[in-house]
Order: sequence, then C-alpha cells, then structure tokens
Amino acid sequence: MKKIGLLSDTHSYLDPEILLNYFKDVDEIWHAGDIGEITLVTDILKKHKPLRCVYGNIDNHIARAEFPLDDRFICEGLKIWITHIGGFPGRYDRRIKEELKQNPPDIFICGHSHILRVMRDAKLNNMLVINPGAAGIHGFHKIRTAMRFTLENKTIKNVEVIELGLRGKTKID
Repeated sequence: MKKIGLLSDTHSYLDPEILLNYFKDVDEIWHAGDIGEITLVTDILKKHKPLRCVYGNIDNHIARAEFPLDDRFICEGLKIWITHIGGFPGRYDRRIKEELKQNPPDIFICGHSHILRVMRDAKLNNMLVINPGAAGIHGFHKIRTAMRFTLENKTIKNVEVIELGLRGKTKID
C-alpha cells in the first residue's frame, strides 16, 4: 500500500500547509510539472518524502536536467504515466495521443490546465485521468488544489481533493 500526495503547477510557491498537514502521512509525493524555482519547491519536497516529478513548460534548464518530461512506472501493480501537458479524454495532447492509444496506463496524470479533473476514459481501457489542478498562487485558477489517494493491490482508493485556498492568497496575506 502506498499513500500518494499529488500536486502540480506550483509556479515557485509551495504552501507550507501541504507538508505540515496534508502530505505529512503520505509515502510519496508526485508533482506533475510547472515546478518553478526548484529550490522553493522540489528541493523542499525531497527533504520530506520520496519525490517523483516531471518538468513543465515553464520550467528552466535546471529543472529539465533533474526531472524527465514523462515518467512511466508501476506502483502497487498499476501502470502510471505522469507528464505535464496531457489533456483529457477526447482532447489529449498530440504529442502523447498515439502512445496513449497503443499503450494506455491504468492512471494518467497531468497538469498544465490548472483545472482539477478526475475522470475515466472508457475508450482507453477505462484509464483513470487525473489533473490535480494548480497548487501555486499564479495562474487563472480560482482555488489552489492538490490531491491525496492510496494505491493498493492494483486499486486506487481514498481519493481526496485538497483545497488550499484562493489563488493569489497565502497565509501571510
């Protein structure tokens, strides 16, 4: 069994509540790109929990040297694919569309849109598509979000959406 904390689109801002409260009991943290300044986000995450991360379109050469564009792996018997620009059923990014058709994972995770989505794709083996929304304070989203879930014996369960507050607002504001 693995408890996962999932976030994306931090854009150089890591809400302290994520590690203090929401991700303190997870086994791993997964980040779906648009990290921003890695010293402000991924370097801190790595000190607390094992981290899987991909780079996004805003990420610089330092993040791109440390993290891949795509991360495909198996966790608790489930095939996982994390990338930043992915899309959703019926509107997948053209870079990955054919690979999804040929070799769909059980769980496909992406960011980029800042729109939280959890949905199945019946045309691709009922693949679960997850976008955790945006955890950062920059962008057009209204509410900052992240997610938690558990993977166990080829099953995802206890899926939770975490609302972190209004975009543009921090605890200091």
